[in-house]
Amino acid sequence: MKVLVTGAAGFIGMHTCLRLAARGDEVVGIDNLNDYYSPRLKQDRLAQLASAPNFRFEAIDIVDEAAVRRVLAGSGARRVVHLAAQAGVRHSMHHPQAYVASNLVGFGNVIEACRQAGVEHLVYASSSSVYGGNTRLPFSEADNVDHPVSLYAATKKSNELVAYSYSHLHGLPTTGARFFTVYGPWGRPDMAYYSFARAMLQGESIQVFNEGRMRRDFTYIDDAVESVTRLLDRPPVRGPQGEAPHRVYNVGNHSPVSLMDFIGTLEQAIGRPAAKEFMPMQPGDMRETYADTSALKAATGFQPSTPLATGLRAFAQWFRAYHG
Repeated sequence: MKVLVTGAAGFIGMHTCLRLAARGDEVVGIDNLNDYYSPRLKQDRLAQLASAPNFRFEAIDIVDEAAVRRVLAGSGARRVVHLAAQAGVRHSMHHPQAYVASNLVGFGNVIEACRQAGVEHLVYASSSSVYGGNTRLPFSEADNVDHPVSLYAATKKSNELVAYSYSHLHGLPTTGARFFTVYGPWGRPDMAYYSFARAMLQGESIQVFNEGRMRRDFTYIDDAVESVTRLLDRPPVRGPQGEAPHRVYNVGNHSPVSLMDFIGTLEQAIGRPAAKEFMPMQPGDMRETYADTSALKAATGFQPSTPLATGLRAFAQWFRAYHG
């Protein structure tokens, strides 16, 4: 199968490309290699893909509509995994235009190119952030998600609405993956677990927001990629009453962990204690995330289950090796 993956130099993108290439798919990856965090890390991720003979990379920005159409048409890809986006809840408070450009304009360019190319299935990254101020747990795909508490969350909800409209109007099969705090080797430096590890090894303090009274559903990268791959292989179809071929699934571990327990597990994995600086709640943050993954399991026969201690040990081993 020929697949186009956007955000190929990103965290989930690199691992997804590796998985698809390993099973024999022809993969074309695109990324703009921006400087939201170290481009060196993105280049190093691409180096991991260099040995795959069935992987090809092109450096383009999804905001460039003509470039997206050209690469997708030239690739001959029948399916697309759209992971490129401007990430980060807090960053969206101070750099909103980056989110409008990448997550709204860029998404529009990708899905329209898919329509024009007659793509068989578009799987795109959504986020647990869409649940916003919801308090009923665990979060279910059937829940109302009309109250985002960050611009980032609003852009991801917008992606779901646009995808639904394309599925309804044009019959384009689309599937959204609502990722819940994905972590692991080759992760993003702006994520808390990554910055915590760096601080611990450098003898610096870590900032613990909301006095540590938070819980997160942490999803190991291999589980996230397995979920994406299985969803990609299962394009939705129109329902018996003409329902749009569009689905949304939670991709989480269905096992929320308190922030303090998470820090303790990371301390064990790193082998160093953390000096903690307790801080108030940050605007845009969610107090708790908890994924109901029954729909994902019903659709694919799989749900994430890697224990946090196992995943953080793998991350710590990679972190020490990569950063010396």
